[in-house]
Amino acid sequence: MTDNQFRTPIAADGRLGAASVHPGFADPAYLRRRQAIAAPARDHRVGNPSPPVAYSPAEHQTWRRVHRAVWAAQAEHACRAALEARERAPLPADRIPQHTEVGARLRALTGFDFTLAGGVVANRRFLGSMAHGYFHAVQFVRHPAVPLFTPEPDVIHDVLGHGIHLADPRFADLYRLVGRAAMRIDNPDVLQMISDVYWFTLEYGVLEEHGRPRAYGAALLSSYGEMRQLHRCRIRPLDIDAVLATEYTISGYQPVLFSARSLEEVTDVLAGFLDRLDDDSAPLRRTNRS
Repeated sequence: MTDNQFRTPIAADGRLGAASVHPGFADPAYLRRRQAIAAPARDHRVGNPSPPVAYSPAEHQTWRRVHRAVWAAQAEHACRAALEARERAPLPADRIPQHTEVGARLRALTGFDFTLAGGVVANRRFLGSMAHGYFHAVQFVRHPAVPLFTPEPDVIHDVLGHGIHLADPRFADLYRLVGRAAMRIDNPDVLQMISDVYWFTLEYGVLEEHGRPRAYGAALLSSYGEMRQLHRCRIRPLDIDAVLATEYTISGYQPVLFSARSLEEVTDVLAGFLDRLDDDSAPLRRTNRS
């Protein structure tokens, strides 16, 4: 793999660079705003309501710009199931919705709700909460200078990606399947295996439809640039052993993706792997690039 495959867009013109110089990681004023919005997550208990955020006009403008671009890209590159799910999802085009607004709609549809996160959440808490119908989501907004790509999850990713998933019972059942497996595991190495499989399915999975790769993973559904570059990825059949042996990056475009023929196949593959896991399962360790 070339170094470029592990780099990230750092400017609006698509120029690539190290994630550390992306303005979302390097702009002090932006980082102060991000930290202020994320601060209430420090003592947040899973299931408690998220506090409201007074988003600025500029942050709402970023939402509108990304929503417009991503909506069009989804229409061209998302799988049929994701497009059906988004018709049910709470996706206002003109403003950033509050967590409580999104959660109320999701609860009525699938029993899921957003619970507050400030950034990366430990595997057992993050994955295990899905068993109880909670998905950890952040409230801060990506940097406006590079609105069509963020090297870390933001509210746009969580709503336009996971919010779409969790409006549909088929996707919600996959989250619960992952959550139930994580809840019975204490071994951190085995939890990491679950996280890695989650990464290549519910975050970055694709389905083959009409001879083309179509996005269903939430990270793809919320990334204008990555959906438009699906044809440049190496697409491999969904196979757990191959997934667990594949290196990935957490802050840039993914060079390798895994494809199934249907959500039913994804369910069967995940269930076959997760149902046999326990704390004594032999972990497969590898180095992930970030």
